[in-house]
Amino acid sequence: MDAEWISRHALSLWGVLLVVALLGADAAWRRAVRRREGQDPAALRLLRPTTAFAVVVATLVVASVIAIEVREQAGLTLFDAQLATDLRANMPRPLLHAIAWLTQLGNPIALAIITGLMTLALLVRRHLRLAGIWLLALAGTALINSGLKAWFQRERPLHDHGFVVEHSYSFPSGHASGSMVFYGMLAYLLLVLCPPRFHRGIVIAAVTVITLVGISRILLQVHYFSDVLAGYCTGLAWLTLCVGSAEYFRMREGRAAVQ
Repeated sequence: MDAEWISRHALSLWGVLLVVALLGADAAWRRAVRRREGQDPAALRLLRPTTAFAVVVATLVVASVIAIEVREQAGLTLFDAQLATDLRANMPRPLLHAIAWLTQLGNPIALAIITGLMTLALLVRRHLRLAGIWLLALAGTALINSGLKAWFQRERPLHDHGFVVEHSYSFPSGHASGSMVFYGMLAYLLLVLCPPRFHRGIVIAAVTVITLVGISRILLQVHYFSDVLAGYCTGLAWLTLCVGSAEYFRMREGRAAVQ
């Protein structure tokens, strides 16, 4: 499958990826529900330690392989460049304009406003530990992404549509990693705080937004394919560490309350 074919079928592939992500999330949710039937919802562990460890190791391995490819300008970077060139030639401007609006779901200013509102809500309801982990997760991903951008200093793809202009370095994608951590952590908080009847919708909504934001960066040619993939991997690794830590403290508090 070459870059030109992908660029010509970008929207169809985008839709397929979204459907696959949603089906995967729904299947995982159904399996989790079956496993937890008959258990006390307040005592359910949303992320098991073995699962968290496996996710962190797997995502860091993938991110490391991508980073080596980018640092050495190996085969993956050739695919990146060709795909960006073909997208620039094949994507209609009206469609790019629409996607530029969609990518604002990962806009740092919008996310900062929602972060403040969510933090205030947690503090008002006296969920101090959750508020702390929420802020730590978001601050951490910003620092990780900034550090990696400064280390690799990869220039962004060239584009001439003008709908989105970025001045920072390209690798990894801050929108991909940021949306993964922000919407993933937001989903976790809502899963903890909301009744179970809302849980499936929360998971589906989070997966949808994370998928749309990341792929929109490639279609807009403001990031290479490997930028977004690496952003997803580093974001998921950090998100898993944060959720795993939150679950550890939540379970410990639950056991202490029972005793």
